[in-house]
Amino acid sequence: MKLYEKIKTGTYVIAEMSANHAGSIEYAKEIIHAAKDSGADCVKLQTYTPDTLTIDCDNKYFQISGGTWGGENLYRLYQKAYTPWNWHAELKAEAKKAGLDFFSTPFDKTAVDFLEEIGVEFYKIASFELVDIPLLEYVASKGKPVIMSTGMASLAEIDEAVRAIRGQGCRELCLLRCASAYPAITDEMNLKTMQNMAEIFGVPVGLSDHSMGSVGAVTAVALGAKIIEKHFCLDRAIENPDASFSMNPAEFKQMVNDIRQAEKAIGRISYGATEQEASNAVFRRSVFCVKDIGKGETLTEDNVRVIRPGYGLAPKFYPQVLGQTALCDIKRGTPLTFEMIGRT
Repeated sequence: MKLYEKIKTGTYVIAEMSANHAGSIEYAKEIIHAAKDSGADCVKLQTYTPDTLTIDCDNKYFQISGGTWGGENLYRLYQKAYTPWNWHAELKAEAKKAGLDFFSTPFDKTAVDFLEEIGVEFYKIASFELVDIPLLEYVASKGKPVIMSTGMASLAEIDEAVRAIRGQGCRELCLLRCASAYPAITDEMNLKTMQNMAEIFGVPVGLSDHSMGSVGAVTAVALGAKIIEKHFCLDRAIENPDASFSMNPAEFKQMVNDIRQAEKAIGRISYGATEQEASNAVFRRSVFCVKDIGKGETLTEDNVRVIRPGYGLAPKFYPQVLGQTALCDIKRGTPLTFEMIGRT
């Protein structure tokens, strides 16, 4: 099934494994099955090595000065975080066994070639790689759907990236709003930007969410997100570079449940009483006799009122009812009908 077909059936929820395997393929396999049990539709890897991302260098340009990874050297951080390429095919098979889709984020052409060899069905572009136009063109040239995160990107940069991807004939592109901070704060999500991207580029949109909790994800779905991506771990106590901003299985499951409830609440355009409301329609207001009225007596504001429940004439008829004459005796508490009254 193509990506666009998948997102038609509901929000597509991606569990991003990233470095949460902590260097253990057994942890990686456990993550896949835990993600399935937690309601994910897909598990995603990142395909790189330290040497495909950077160089082994200790000068100031390669040191991280602050944030989650403050004090780390880029090369050594990626050594800790990367997923060995010889795991990929085995993890893809494990995902299939679990009933999950499987894909990855390539960070250079060799990663794309490798992922083509193992048969991934679509690709992810990371926010930091959005400006690597040659890489984007190479990914798009494979003729597969592309999901692209847009963290930090200006509108002009997104436009250039989209043009590059479309220029290679890519027919299925989704853009994800992303705050590229780890963890991200809710105040900087700016989810209206996600809606604006959908309008400008005419593509499905979603959220790559690095915040803690599920408020951002659920809000994004309410605003039209078709894809939610969230980092997933077995336990934040398992030390690795991504654990601190990843969801554990219980949290992820709650997020997915909240998303599914939000989808139901969004529903469809519908006017009139719902099935649940139908039984309560009787408690709307209508015209009732509130005093005993004898035959021939005039109806007035004193003996006829608009009250609950709704068994009598609709309130809009109240003005024309007043001043008419009772054609029969009417007891207090009787819903008024036109057959009971007339003009003399």
